[in-house]
Amino acid sequence: MKIAVGQFAVTPHWQKNALTCVEMMAKAAKQGADLLVLPEALLAREDSDPDLSVKSAQTLDGEYIRILREESRKNALTTLLTVHVPTTSGRAANTLLALKCGKIIARYEKLHLYDAFSVQESRCVDAGETVPPLIEVAGIKVGLMTCYDLRFPELALSLALAGAEVLALPAAWVRGPHKEHHWATLLAARALDTTCYLAAAGECGNKNIGHSRIVDPFGITIAAAAEEPEMIFAEISSQRVAQVRERLPVLKNRRFAPPSLL
Repeated sequence: MKIAVGQFAVTPHWQKNALTCVEMMAKAAKQGADLLVLPEALLAREDSDPDLSVKSAQTLDGEYIRILREESRKNALTTLLTVHVPTTSGRAANTLLALKCGKIIARYEKLHLYDAFSVQESRCVDAGETVPPLIEVAGIKVGLMTCYDLRFPELALSLALAGAEVLALPAAWVRGPHKEHHWATLLAARALDTTCYLAAAGECGNKNIGHSRIVDPFGITIAAAAEEPEMIFAEISSQRVAQVRERLPVLKNRRFAPPSLL
């Protein structure tokens, strides 16, 4: 399976951001990718207005998703990204969508809201209440996570125990002291915890680090971006997952019960 991970700086204008997503989808498909992972909160972003993503929220039958679904009809590429979807007045859910062949084939509302480092995502965003689903891409099972979920090993482990071989993570990892180190360390740790591949797309720009990565089940980075808009690619296989799990059987050797949602 060929994975593409794309990063770009989200603008305040949803039409421009939708066009960027379409361009990345077309590029990934042209390069033969089976799966494209894009960053988190792609409707709109403004450095001076932290609430713009929520203010710009659109329903799943809105124009933004319609444009992306139209592009999705052109090939068999599976695309993952997150957008804000309205819930109640002035609030939204940070919703991960999987698009394929013009349809929304899976959705996941972010469980762990980013109430850390002087940010309070829960002020305007409602947390999800269910563990994300697995999807199948080119015969490989993919688990879905969003950004801050990366800091919670229980979610990654629950997906791996359900059969995931790849964990896909749209993100907008906020800049700050040691944050690049946290990002790289946590991606490797979750790969090693679960013996899964990690495909992580980081939004870039003034506030977020970019640094998209594809990490293999031994915690080895096999493709990486810096801080500028870019698309990275990697070939992955179930055989590599099986090989690592034979040598490092942490899923079999664990002594604790599978995690469950509170």
